[in-house]
Amino acid sequence: MMNLLLEIAASGASFPAGTILLVVGILGFVAAVTLGSIAWYNSKRPAGWEGAERPDFMPKMGDDSK
Repeated sequence: MMNLLLEIAASGASFPAGTILLVVGILGFVAAVTLGSIAWYNSKRPAGWEGAERPDFMPKMGDDSK
């Protein structure tokens, strides 16, 4: 990825700034949703969700005995 960015910069090709901002925004949104979901599933359960099972694809973090 870094090599591609360096090649684009070295070639002098103009790359639309709007496209770059869009890609960065989409990647940031996906990262925020992913990390937020992991944090929510590993937090204390809200009222009514105490007995809910953690999905198999969520990593276990910290101590579940609290």
